Amino acid sequence: MNNHHFLSLFDSKGTLHGVMLSAELWQKGKHQLEPIIEALLGSPKTTELPEPLEDWQSFLQFWDFKYPVNTAVTCKACGATTDNWENDPSKPFRLKSAQLGGLVVFACKNCGATVRKKHFKDHMCFEVTPLAKKN
Repeated sequence: MNNHHFLSLFDSKGTLHGVMLSAELWQKGKHQLEPIIEALLGSPKTTELPEPLEDWQSFLQFWDFKYPVNTAVTCKACGATTDNWENDPSKPFRLKSAQLGGLVVFACKNCGATVRKKHFKDHMCFEVTPLAKKN
């Protein structure tokens, strides 16, 4: 193999810190290398934002629909369900947003789907978008 495709990166003590690949080599092998690198590194750690509970409380405060508040949430993608997402000890759903216009969005902790609970003046409906699978 030609050495002009690799550059080893050492510190002043001679400790190897990395290897740089040429753009040509990366372009030729990135589709095979990316899945291997992702598997070795694991999923990146993300800091989850707190649930927007103040928005939920505002939504409840200005409730003016013709039916009572319903805290049940169901994921049609995997079947996860709760009668009360706020007080369910297993917390199968995480509140992502709540809007005064009636849209309340959850993330299903079981399958990662987005669950939208749409409140209209005289009825409510669920919409679910399954988590996209990686190829």
